[in-house]
Amino acid sequence: MNEPTENKGPKVPPSYPPRTPPPQKKPVEAPRPAPETKPVTTALPLPGPGQARLETRRPRMAVRNRRVSNWVLAADPWAAGKAVRHVTQAVRGWEYSHPRDGHLRETVRLLVDAAVKDAGKRVSVHLADQDGMLLVVVLSHAEAEPDQTVLTTLAGVTGTVSCGTDASDEGRRIWALLSTEPPRSRTPAA
Repeated sequence: MNEPTENKGPKVPPSYPPRTPPPQKKPVEAPRPAPETKPVTTALPLPGPGQARLETRRPRMAVRNRRVSNWVLAADPWAAGKAVRHVTQAVRGWEYSHPRDGHLRETVRLLVDAAVKDAGKRVSVHLADQDGMLLVVVLSHAEAEPDQTVLTTLAGVTGTVSCGTDASDEGRRIWALLSTEPPRSRTPAA
């Protein structure tokens, strides 16, 4: 029952260095997150009279597979002049000769001035080459209601194919699509 115990005495360090384990072959990798499952969406019935409408947020703007340029400018009264210089330089760098500088200048000024009036701290100017046309989008980065009056002025600029405005998470978004084809010459009928 009682076993004799041996008295080993104080521990003495060994005279040789201890053996170190070999380094790992692969670095330790953090655990990967589990794949997210897509939420199941179902069609909701349209609201009836007296019921609230569901508002959905628009997705963030994404521009892919085309030439793009963007600039962020302070929302100052002279932001339109800076934007005109940037956009004109980029369009001419892409070797477009149309729209003419005057039409391009007028369009960019209208877009940027409308965004500056929203009283945000900055405006973002986005320029994209879309199917041989130029897309100019300006974000105000401020909560504002879409102003429809600027659209009639934009539509009146020579070379404007389409224009629009809407509210998004990023603030008011206003855009114009400009033709890059030279204007057709008209010959009088005989």
